[in-house]
Amino acid sequence: MKKYLIVGLGNIGAEYSETRHNIGFKILDALARASNISFAPGRYADHTSYSLKGRQIHLIKPTTYMNLSGKAVNYWLQEEKIPLHHTLVIVDEIALPFGALRLKTKGSDGGHNGLKSINQVLGRQDYARLRFGIGNDYPKGMQVDYVLGEWSPEQKEALSPRIQLATEAIESFVLAGPQLTMTQFNGQ
Repeated sequence: MKKYLIVGLGNIGAEYSETRHNIGFKILDALARASNISFAPGRYADHTSYSLKGRQIHLIKPTTYMNLSGKAVNYWLQEEKIPLHHTLVIVDEIALPFGALRLKTKGSDGGHNGLKSINQVLGRQDYARLRFGIGNDYPKGMQVDYVLGEWSPEQKEALSPRIQLATEAIESFVLAGPQLTMTQFNGQ
């Protein structure tokens, strides 16, 4: 059975749960709910898994904090013997408008501490990432406050269908592969 590792990036703790930086956790929570499964504490991450059309999908939410995410990704890749090309990392992206999705099969960390950690620990950048746009509507010098801030009321209202679209993109990545998924979901 083919195995996949889906990594939702975020920070643990109630004070972070509704922040823009935790969209990776939010998307995996939605995926788990839709599949009627729940996360359990595991090594370096909360973990759960389910089967989808003959594929085993492992979901992890690193408990290492964002800037040490690589430790969790590396552990679960090895623990479950999952090839890197079957890995997808979900991350917040200020360079995209709110709710926009962009899947790429490789790339730089783009200044994102979670991706920076993964790149350092794995020693490579050729894994897929699904970037979820959080917009960049903040005053100069206030990026950290914005990213670690909570969604605006308008964004909160519009979040659910965008998260749903992201879960569809994840399952498309697993079932149809990255190329078809990029064609279908990028820019949506």
